[in-house]
Amino acid sequence: MPVLQRDDATIHYDVHGAGFPVLALAPGGMRSAGSYWEQVPYNPVKELAGDYRVITMDQRNAGSSTAPVTGREGWDTYAQDQLAVLDHLGIQRCHLVGMCIGGPFILSLLHTAPDRFARAVVLQSIGLDDNRDAFRDMFDTWMTDLAPAHPEADSGNWAAYRSSLYEGEDTLFSVPESVLPTITTPILVLQGDDQYHPRSASRLLASSVPDAQFVERWKDPEHLPTATATIAEFLAAS
Repeated sequence: MPVLQRDDATIHYDVHGAGFPVLALAPGGMRSAGSYWEQVPYNPVKELAGDYRVITMDQRNAGSSTAPVTGREGWDTYAQDQLAVLDHLGIQRCHLVGMCIGGPFILSLLHTAPDRFARAVVLQSIGLDDNRDAFRDMFDTWMTDLAPAHPEADSGNWAAYRSSLYEGEDTLFSVPESVLPTITTPILVLQGDDQYHPRSASRLLASSVPDAQFVERWKDPEHLPTATATIAEFLAAS
């Protein structure tokens, strides 16, 4: 995989296909890495690389990417990593596709640099709905596995990191609900339906962003072909 060095972070990314670029932000929670696309029903590399230039990346301290843990990390840290990959590749404008934690990643990008994104597809975004302990446990499991490689980080650094991501009151984590009606980028939302990806989060996003499109059923084998075609049509409409 190619590598981008950003400050003290080493970010691994990959590029598949050619055409108008698509930044694909993978599922996997804190372990979000490009390889996770191979484990879920919809894989943008497989489905889009024939027509688009699909960029996947391992987020900091996930997959092959590394970065110091300082306690100053937040959603904006990830957005800046993602924008740095686009800058490194000379990409000024692209589509976004994200699943799971990719939902907050996308919203942070649309809030930070809206002019850089043509269309966005959000598949089963994570969201807050009486499930905060699940996100704490997910973060803590990742932290426990990672901590031996980070002697620079003490318990306070890790606690601050977790707090900045998952201890707020915003349903979609990375932006307050008041931001959603201001988003002008067309969005296609595919519904989540489990503890980490509650239906309420997808429905909030679809109902709050002007002119958002919504797909309720998509993961089951009988619905996936139609959902895949819907995504292709949505991205091609720009």
